[in-house]
Amino acid sequence: MFIFPLLIVISFVLYIYYKVMIVRTRDPLTQDYLNSKSKIFLGSFILFFGVNQYVFYQTKLSLFIGLIFIALGIFQAQSGWKASKHYRNEYQKHQTQS
Repeated sequence: MFIFPLLIVISFVLYIYYKVMIVRTRDPLTQDYLNSKSKIFLGSFILFFGVNQYVFYQTKLSLFIGLIFIALGIFQAQSGWKASKHYRNEYQKHQTQS
């Protein structure tokens, strides 16, 4: 399966990209929005890593570890998605007031 390592690398690169963009901006609202976007990609990285571990090894131990990684990845991506929606709306309100 070549797709999971590719998704792992893409999500990790996008996670690093958004973390670097946080350092480059000074606006706290924009930093929070970019941090929430980076949480989405961190969650997808953990999720795809957990799936890849089980597909690659296919043992009971890798199944348990993979399930833990999948659960943590889903939780991280979901919380990042909710925060991203919140900060996107706040950013739009901020832009209309200015």
